[in-house]
This record gives sequence, C-alpha cells and structure tokens, in this order.
Amino acid sequence: MARPDKAASVAEITDRFRESNAAVLTEYRGLSVKQLAALRTALRGNANYAVVKNTLTTIAAREVGVVGLDDQLAGPTAIAFVTGDPVEAAKGLRDFAKANPALVIKGGVLSGRALTAADVTRLADLEPREVLLAKAAGALKAKLHQAAYVFNAPASKAVRTIEALRERQATGA
Repeated sequence: MARPDKAASVAEITDRFRESNAAVLTEYRGLSVKQLAALRTALRGNANYAVVKNTLTTIAAREVGVVGLDDQLAGPTAIAFVTGDPVEAAKGLRDFAKANPALVIKGGVLSGRALTAADVTRLADLEPREVLLAKAAGALKAKLHQAAYVFNAPASKAVRTIEALRERQATGA
C-alpha cells in the first residue's frame, strides 16, 4: 500500500504533466543551490523547475500516458515543466547548460512525444514563435501582392493599349 506522502507527490507530478505543454528532464548533479535558484529565475514565466524522484515520476508519467521517459529517469533528475513557450524554455535550459556544464539535458516530452537531448537542442535552435508568425505573415502578404499584380496586369495593359491608340488617332497616323 502506498504511503500518503508518496501518493500526494505522484498526484502533484501528474498534475504538472497535465498542465504543461512540454517537460524537459535534466541532471543537476554538481550544481549549487545558488545555481539552481538562478536557473529557476531564468525559467520563470515559461517553466517550473522541480527536483523529482524517478520512481514517482515514472508512475506519474504512466498515469498521464507519457511514454519513453523510463531510460531518462536515472540518476538525480529535475524536470522543467513548461507552461509557456517550449522553445523559450529549451533556449533557457540550453544557455544555462552552456554556462554551467554540470547541468545535463537528458531529454523530455513535447505534446506526448518523447524527445532526446538532441531534439531539445534542435527545439532550442528554433526562432521564437512571434518571429515565425511574422515570417509566415510576410510570406502570405507577398503572395497576395503577387496575385493582385497578376490580376491587374491585363487591365493595365489594356489601358495602355487604348491610350496608345488614342494618341495615334490624335496625331492622325
């Protein structure tokens, strides 16, 4: 029979998995309390960084339906539960790991799909959502401008031809 404190911990981790867009698993061995506090501050607004027990996290992940994390749940593990932009959280973790090599990104989960450490790095290399949306809007605007030009081209050509005919008639040629 499960102890009430462990059942409460599993329920809390399960809720965090359900409320988050993504989760990134890290190994924090070798980081000081001050460095962990700085990491939490850096992730504030996009993610909630918490040290977790591997067995309880495995149980919570199964309850939520997240698969593929069993191999990553070894050693001291902390999870960044991402509630904001996953790209921004991945960038924050990647940048912190560059400055503090003791932080090791193990992998994670995004939209129910397991991610490797390389996948998290590729996610961090993406441009922010706003930039991608602006690029898409610019591309759509350019295509609309091209379409308007193509539709107006025959009419403007006809106007130029009629004007040339009028000028020719006026000169008597």
